[in-house]
Amino acid sequence: MAQPTTGDSAQGIDYIAVEESERFQGLKRMQRSFVFPMAALFLIWYFVYVLLAAFATDFMSQRVWGDITIGLLMGLGQFVTTFVITMAYVSFANRRLDPIATEIREELEKTEARS
Repeated sequence: MAQPTTGDSAQGIDYIAVEESERFQGLKRMQRSFVFPMAALFLIWYFVYVLLAAFATDFMSQRVWGDITIGLLMGLGQFVTTFVITMAYVSFANRRLDPIATEIREELEKTEARS
């Protein structure tokens, strides 16, 4: 693998060059490819909930079981969705992002140790 551009070894690591490297840019693209769609889906789900609560009160107040309503279940679903997205991101990061980030960090540490 190509070493990151370090410039003059007496000056240390050129972090701008590392940030502009294809490998780091690929890491950022991979992270964004998960985060942005997930954030968009969650926001859509949240706004659907808010709009239904505001404009479809008959629907949201339908009882499902005892005093449990559709609105209450959807509200609790917001919390569940948050935890599911968090767990999915942690899993994604552990499998896909962390190995690449670790390689980049280790290369930088080696370069820094040499300078």
